[in-house]
Amino acid sequence: MTDEQHSEEQALEAKIAACPPALQEIIQEFREADPRDRIEYLIDFAMEMPDLPPELQAKRDQMEQVHECMTPVFLFTELQDGRVRFHFDIPRESPTVRGYAAILAEGLSGATPEEVLATPDDVYLLLGLHQAISPQRLRGLHALMRVMKRQVTQALG
Repeated sequence: MTDEQHSEEQALEAKIAACPPALQEIIQEFREADPRDRIEYLIDFAMEMPDLPPELQAKRDQMEQVHECMTPVFLFTELQDGRVRFHFDIPRESPTVRGYAAILAEGLSGATPEEVLATPDDVYLLLGLHQAISPQRLRGLHALMRVMKRQVTQALG
């Protein structure tokens, strides 16, 4: 391993360490998987993502849309007892962004606002999804994390 590769690996490990433990576990699963299997994992997350809770379905028009995503993505963030919870409304016909949102929801929900804000914006890179997803979709995934962080900051007041 060259010095440059070693430095890149250390930087990657530091980014992973900045994530909450639940997200670190998901990242580790993806990193251990063959790159071809990562898309299957992503689709599995998409299929397991719960629908929007009934109390939020009535308020969907009040949810923020992530306009950078090609798919209609709506996000609601709540802060309860010092812990963050994310809710998404994303069509099932959009498994890439739905799966990524499901990963973020599972890995970040229940974390403190500080843990969410410390999480790198490019979680998709840590998952190794940049090798299988188009740059245009990656921009949307990147924007999704930024909007989540902005909503956490707003929830803190």
